[in-house]
Amino acid sequence: MSDAPLIRLGTRNSPLAMAQAVEARRRLCDAHGWAEKQVELVPVVASGDKVLDRPLAEIGGKALWTKELDAWLAEGRIDASVHSAKDVETLRPDAFRFAAMLPRADRRDALVGADSISAIPHGAVVGTSAPRRASQLLNLRPDCKVVTFRGNVATRLGKLEAGEADVTFLAAAGLERLGQSDVGAPLASDDWIPAAGQGVIVLECRANDEAAKAALGALDDEQTRAELEAERALLAKLGGTCHSPVAVLCEPAGDGLAMRAALFSPDGTERIEGEASFAIGDHAPVEALAADLLERATPGIAPHFGQA
Repeated sequence: MSDAPLIRLGTRNSPLAMAQAVEARRRLCDAHGWAEKQVELVPVVASGDKVLDRPLAEIGGKALWTKELDAWLAEGRIDASVHSAKDVETLRPDAFRFAAMLPRADRRDALVGADSISAIPHGAVVGTSAPRRASQLLNLRPDCKVVTFRGNVATRLGKLEAGEADVTFLAAAGLERLGQSDVGAPLASDDWIPAAGQGVIVLECRANDEAAKAALGALDDEQTRAELEAERALLAKLGGTCHSPVAVLCEPAGDGLAMRAALFSPDGTERIEGEASFAIGDHAPVEALAADLLERATPGIAPHFGQA
């Protein structure tokens, strides 16, 4: 068996992104009987990892996580990109395809520094740069103050330790992949709605690369794909941007799926919510839910949606 790489996986070079790429490599090797050396991990420094003193929305949004990998993929320097689904823009170039969505891990947010939202001390400083987390927190706890917190998991935990905030949020799946599940308290989805795509690793390749699509496609998880495609259909219909505070939960329900979504004003004072149940692959009810939410959008919410 040759040790020459059969596929090159591009990834951001943060510890969490590398852990996700290592998981993708393991699954590829297990599926195809490849040696580890036959899947090359190619790290790139993403723009989003370079500028940490401003909210992502102010410096280019989610594209800052993907543009370097997109360029390398388009140029043929890598055969596929490994992404955290929640960091990928809703509308992607036609030249690329999501060839595989790995089985979804924990979709919940984890709270670090308190055991629950109600247990956060009165007037606490909460560190986050995510509009969804900030607005949802302020909706439930208007006494808290939100400050911008960016960087990888270690950076954010370091800022917390240094006293720059009292509590922060991290994805439970990310902590699990880093072997740090004991760091935070996962928030029950009944009380706290996560982000679209949270907990999902996607593998993206060129649309015309049949070999890569076939190799990666062996890893595709049907249930995860059904959930993620529905969540992304909602986002597309809502016409939001990286500034738009939207939370969405899509879970199995009988033979189909059930979705719960909430839109917020940035200051958290306004919130609207809706639900839909639908058959897998039938996004008409999802689009109807989005239309209903837009119809009911309050003055503080409306300007942040409907941009599609």
